Amino acid sequence: MANQDWRKVRLGDFVDLTTGYAFNSDEFTDNPEDVTLVKGSNVQQGFIDWDESKYWPVKNADEYERFRLEEGDVVIAMDRPWVQAGLKWAWIRQGDPEALLVQRIARLRSKNGLDQGFLRYLIGSKQFENYVRPIVTGVSIPHISGDQIQDFEFELPHLEFQRKASEVMSLFDHLISNNQRRLDIYEGMIKHIFREWFVEFNSPGHENLSLYDSGTEYQNLPDGWEVVKLGEVLDKLESGKRPKGGVGQFDSGIPSVGAENVTGIGEYNYLMEKYVPEEFFQQMNTGIVEDRDVLIYKDGAKLGRVSMFGNGFPHGNLCVNSHVYLVRTDNICSQTYLYFWFDSELIEKMIINANTNVAQPGINMSDVRGLPLLIPPEELLNKFDEIAIPVVSEIFYLARFNKLLRDIKDLMLPNLIAGEIYFKGACLESA
Repeated sequence: MANQDWRKVRLGDFVDLTTGYAFNSDEFTDNPEDVTLVKGSNVQQGFIDWDESKYWPVKNADEYERFRLEEGDVVIAMDRPWVQAGLKWAWIRQGDPEALLVQRIARLRSKNGLDQGFLRYLIGSKQFENYVRPIVTGVSIPHISGDQIQDFEFELPHLEFQRKASEVMSLFDHLISNNQRRLDIYEGMIKHIFREWFVEFNSPGHENLSLYDSGTEYQNLPDGWEVVKLGEVLDKLESGKRPKGGVGQFDSGIPSVGAENVTGIGEYNYLMEKYVPEEFFQQMNTGIVEDRDVLIYKDGAKLGRVSMFGNGFPHGNLCVNSHVYLVRTDNICSQTYLYFWFDSELIEKMIINANTNVAQPGINMSDVRGLPLLIPPEELLNKFDEIAIPVVSEIFYLARFNKLLRDIKDLMLPNLIAGEIYFKGACLESA
């Protein structure tokens, strides 16, 4: 129950809401030097996917100053705002690119005693999600209007509480962001080493090696290196299963990895999590993830995206659905080497080229088995593993730590918003 000095208010009385501009798509560019456009497809559950951006010519940007986004701005997708993973909302973070707001997205800035940070967590709360969901459920084109956003009612705490609550939640966001940056740096470091050694062939001692024509996609290779078909060294290649009706209908159970989750080494999109019933999982004989398994998405828009999870994964048990291959090699190379090989530009190009002009892009098991796997000398493979495996283990640790932080934050947020946790001095206490 909220404290007595809280008052029930209408969101529209405490925010300035602006919707984006209908930029002419014929003038969009793919030039990162131009100004980034934030469209509905960029807005995800709590973050903006800048990798999917289009751009507006920088020479024409000044006349749209009203639609320029600033640090701290909260944005909500107005068309299809609710997807299976949750509400499509985000906020502009420090270091995000200069950006303009496109139509069908609402931008919120606080006023009249509403803290901007508290606004961010209010929009990200279950309370606001539960308000939006029935508005967009059961309609042919899910949509929420600016008026409907502004009609949301909530208990407004005093400003000091808002700021302290925002500070606490921001600490979690800061820790998660720092860990993610470290994770990205570690992964980038190993990717750089892999590229130098196994793509550019600038491995230790390469100066003393002569080259030969391998007759494969790798062309000239150093002596002692060979190319084999991946199928020759596989211990396991399989996909998972989906229960009758699909995985989306279950709210709990065993997580099932699909396209939405395959996001990189040690990374996992918890907001897009789907499940199979535990009874179904117990009967699965394929697609059960083990330590260091490499996962590759096998069809559709996410074709070729790879991931790998360490001991403990993001959860205790994990499986893949029918759109994901689980790949495990024998002892000729490590799973760590296999992951970075799958993640290399050469393999990506092979997969893309094999699916040019195909209505439904995809790779079958024969395609995967036929991929050319580069095998360097055992000594060099061992040297790579000595460097990479400890770093990858740290990546897994950071990924699991971030999950713990998110879980704690998700438990605290609704209680803070509802006034069931309050501040006494510098401490949190239950109401």
